Amino acid sequence: MERTVIPQEYIQEVVRRNDIEEVVGQYVQLRRRGRTLSGLCPFHNEKTPSFVVYPDTQSFYCFGCGAAGDVINFVRKYNNLGYVESVKQLAARVGMPLPEEEDREARARQRLLEINRSAARYFYEQLNARTPEAAQARRYWKEKRGLSDAAIRRFGLGYAPDDFGGLLHYLRRRGFSEGELEHSGLVKRSAKGNLYDIFRHRVMVPIIDVRGSIIAFGGRVLDDSKPKYINSPETMVYHKSRTLFALNIAKKSPHKRYILCEGYMDVISMHEAGFDTAVCACGTALTAEQVRLLSEYADEVVLSYDSDEAGQKATERSLGLFANSPVKVSVLSYQGAKDPDEFIKKYGRERFEMLLNGTANPTEFQLKKARAKYDLRSDDGRLSYIREAIDILTARGVTPTARDVYAGRLAEETGVSKQAVLSQMQGALRAAERRGRRREQKDLAQQGIAADIRVPYTQGGEAALGAASAGRQLVAALLQDPEQIPYVRARLSMDTLLLPEVQQAVQAIYRCADEKQPVNLTSLQQLLDEKAFQQAALAQAQNHGQQLTRQDIDMYLERLQNARPISERVAGTSDDQFLDFFANVKKEKGVGEPPPKT
Repeated sequence: MERTVIPQEYIQEVVRRNDIEEVVGQYVQLRRRGRTLSGLCPFHNEKTPSFVVYPDTQSFYCFGCGAAGDVINFVRKYNNLGYVESVKQLAARVGMPLPEEEDREARARQRLLEINRSAARYFYEQLNARTPEAAQARRYWKEKRGLSDAAIRRFGLGYAPDDFGGLLHYLRRRGFSEGELEHSGLVKRSAKGNLYDIFRHRVMVPIIDVRGSIIAFGGRVLDDSKPKYINSPETMVYHKSRTLFALNIAKKSPHKRYILCEGYMDVISMHEAGFDTAVCACGTALTAEQVRLLSEYADEVVLSYDSDEAGQKATERSLGLFANSPVKVSVLSYQGAKDPDEFIKKYGRERFEMLLNGTANPTEFQLKKARAKYDLRSDDGRLSYIREAIDILTARGVTPTARDVYAGRLAEETGVSKQAVLSQMQGALRAAERRGRRREQKDLAQQGIAADIRVPYTQGGEAALGAASAGRQLVAALLQDPEQIPYVRARLSMDTLLLPEVQQAVQAIYRCADEKQPVNLTSLQQLLDEKAFQQAALAQAQNHGQQLTRQDIDMYLERLQNARPISERVAGTSDDQFLDFFANVKKEKGVGEPPPKT
């Protein structure tokens, strides 16, 4: 739950002017299905689309991970922004002037970006200082890495001197407080309580986001001492799993074939050699978020990792992440160098470009790696290789034509008939289909109404499940028709709502009505915590296209009332009311006679 002082009327107008189908469609490939649109969720990795956009309610819901909300919440989650910043971004999109507001988070974020910009200027100045250590750093960039002055300027490369307080004093003189500097990730506080610079005697690489803001730094030693690299910690402006180094430059290229490298130095060397779409993950293994980000800009991605064992493992892992991406992926295979940077220096740009144009497809890479594991001179080795190769060839994304071609190659490599290989492959395909159907059935079962209702049977057994569902259905009914709020309010006892999240949602709906605010997800987003908001969004999504009537509301109210234990329902009644209650139960449910009146 995030509070803001931006007027509610302004927020509602921002949502009205930013059609959710248009905004989400810029980030997610959507397919229309009747009155809704669906696609692969941008917030978790999935093979089957579970992300749904509802144009008539201007909302979205993912039945896989529970991500939900309006257009503001989508932009907030996708771009990792604060709520106010998301409103501002959408307002700017439609040309709405911004209201006057006090926004502590936005100010703090802006100050952090100013600190980073000042730090980058400091590191660049130190690189060009008239000192022996600055000269050593310049030699590293120019002689050891072979970079031109233009490349150094383009990437904003610099140097952090061997000084515990150089950057600290520089930033203090520019008016930044100790608290701001601590949150920047550029300084730390010692056990004695003194601040000191994190980056010392290292060449520095600024990390810049797609909007051109400096959000973090990477620092490398000038020799082979350890640790070789130090990277900025995560901050409110830097989330490494969602950042790609040099994407701010690569996105300007007319070329749509991107080269995914292992580290900053590889990327910079690639750009220096003229390959201007080289990028890399920041200080971590490639993530699903980075794959989705790449797919916004690239039609094809070439994996160009180091040739050592770690690089090969990274290649395999990355291929798995790209399996569900619309991007075409291939693998660069090279010999005679440990990494692309060394290859270009040894053999030149033209030969590297020839390698790029002859990159292997993922299936080729995986088969080659599998073959290297086994001794094909032995029966056991050949059988093991065939089993692993068939697992690769029956994976998602391998075409029937490719399977037939590779089956022939397997036959030649192992001396087993092609027909035998194809027969075993067909059996593996049938088994994979059965496993896929079982997974799909399990996923569907988990998406049922009762799947996420966490009510112990001690609160009424199956009736409790029905009551929990009825409570959520009431939320859906009130979101559909806010005019029913007074009717429900007069008849609903809040203690019959078993889920605390549903109680919160109903109370927030009442509050919207009391304050004469629109009763929709945009209003509720600012009043509810994450769990309660998800319950409200799920209720609306599950009832899309199904009009809930007064008769439905009466049924939900009755189900909630009947789910209460009998002892609670008769507590405090008169003798006559007590007998009437049991007479009705007997008539409707067939239970035994009530105790005699004494």
